[in-house]
Amino acid sequence: MSQTLVQKLTRTKPVESHASPAAGGLSRSIGLFPLTMIGVGATIGTGIFFTMVEAVPKAGPAVILSFLLAALTAGLTALCYAELSFRIPAAGSSYSFAYATVGEFMAFVMAACLLLEYGLAASAVAIGWSDYLNSFLNNAFGWHIPTALRTPMIVSTPNGIAFHMGHINLPPIILVALCCFLLVRGAKESATTNAIMVLIKLAVLIFFVVIAFTGFDINNFHPFFKEAGDKGLLGMQGVAAAAGTVFFSFIGLDTVATAGEEVHNPKRNVPLGILAALGVVTVFYLLVAVAAMGAQPAHLFEGQEAGLAVILQNVTGKAWPALVLAAGAVISVFSVTLVTIYGQTRILYAISRDGLISKSFHKVSERTSTPVINTLIVSVVVALVAGFVDATFLWDMVSMGTLTAFIVVAVAVPVMRRKERALGKYEKGGFRVPFGAYLVPGLSICACAYLMIGLSNTTRLIFAIWMGATVLTYFTYSVRNSRLNKA
Repeated sequence: MSQTLVQKLTRTKPVESHASPAAGGLSRSIGLFPLTMIGVGATIGTGIFFTMVEAVPKAGPAVILSFLLAALTAGLTALCYAELSFRIPAAGSSYSFAYATVGEFMAFVMAACLLLEYGLAASAVAIGWSDYLNSFLNNAFGWHIPTALRTPMIVSTPNGIAFHMGHINLPPIILVALCCFLLVRGAKESATTNAIMVLIKLAVLIFFVVIAFTGFDINNFHPFFKEAGDKGLLGMQGVAAAAGTVFFSFIGLDTVATAGEEVHNPKRNVPLGILAALGVVTVFYLLVAVAAMGAQPAHLFEGQEAGLAVILQNVTGKAWPALVLAAGAVISVFSVTLVTIYGQTRILYAISRDGLISKSFHKVSERTSTPVINTLIVSVVVALVAGFVDATFLWDMVSMGTLTAFIVVAVAVPVMRRKERALGKYEKGGFRVPFGAYLVPGLSICACAYLMIGLSNTTRLIFAIWMGATVLTYFTYSVRNSRLNKA
């Protein structure tokens, strides 16, 4: 019996088919600790090593509140993720959650948000790697990467877009190639390598906090909020704008859920991994933000390259602390880029398996149990963006995609509970969002919407264009080729 258009748009994928992947697919090879490190690895680094430069000029010392606001919003959504990941332990994360609850069309829109989120995040983070690599090489060997080989061709200026012909940001391209090599070898190997790099990263950040506090000056926090006459936005408006910018760094929570199909005992380990990663990330973000603001006046952050390394050099008057920090950042950003590309490939894998995009994205190598073609395509696209585009274009777009994804996850919680009751399959065990099905998800939606308001009109316009292309793709290809359409 043929389906009406409305039925096609709202058809859902049964939870059982998410939880029971077909033979020949991804293998379960990741435990709780490496899973938690995937979340920490995808999160710590971006918001600290790079976006302080973008966020502090907007909020001033009150950027600490921006991190708190972003963490609170992420925490509310993390509770929703934890419940849904218990019931739908599948690759694809919030895309799979949406497909099982609010229907195919909204799931495809969600997928587009995730592709925007992960693809641009990987490129933006890889771009930032260039600054710290250059700082490390300078402090260690007294050598700079030539400007033409570490600056993009397309850059943002106060007067609009400028083109620097003959320029290419080569280090990010090399970084993405290394990540691609690791990912095609296997998920277990990639997760183990990432866990080692994350532990090194956390040790380096503790090193930064200890030394930065030796130069702590409480006067750097006065005035706490931006005031009339200052550059940027005033008061809480600046805090909200900065929170919207740094929010993308909480992408790691979603990355944990993308691994649901490759985790041992996913109904236990995925919720625990999400909540554990959030706790570790929030503590480190606040410690580093307070230490950095105490060690350096807010006006010095704007346009600063390798900011944390510079702070250590200024505090100690010596090069070696900056060298250690820059080396840690090089390792840190490697791990962030690795897990972000990993998340992108697993989302494409899930969408392809459902027939909504080309089947080549879910072909898995028999030797490595990884989607090799998928990984190669993602890596090429990420490398091209990172090599030729200025990171200024990317930060807020990643936040917009992340916030949209988090809103749909919050909506999915009450929908899932209502469907379970209607089918008589209400499951009492496992993690559940506290205080009922509506309070925490409702607060999560409100918090995400508030952060969206702080993003620029340009960001919203580009996002609207991306959504338009998404809708066009769905109606010209996906709706006809969906596996549910052929069931």
